[in-house]
Amino acid sequence: MSVLIFLLQVLAQTLSIYLLVLLVRVLLSWFPNLDWSNPLLAGVSAITDPYLNAFRGLIPPIGGIDLSALLAFLALQLAQSLLNGATMTLASSAY
Repeated sequence: MSVLIFLLQVLAQTLSIYLLVLLVRVLLSWFPNLDWSNPLLAGVSAITDPYLNAFRGLIPPIGGIDLSALLAFLALQLAQSLLNGATMTLASSAY
């Protein structure tokens, strides 16, 4: 049981890190003159764009503003909350 709790905690922490990388990606998109061929920026883009592209088909840009990142953040936050809730439930039932 403790292995499952540990795995859920690791997964929740991984989602926290991904949320941070996603936030960096969204903030960097506000600067149109950035050189996305830079290896660091290309890496951030390669990590986050497939996830964001899944939501870009659901919400079209409104007035040139891409709001799909909001839905992407909400989905990750929901998944993280569910993982934390499951971890707490398993931890309380284990003792």
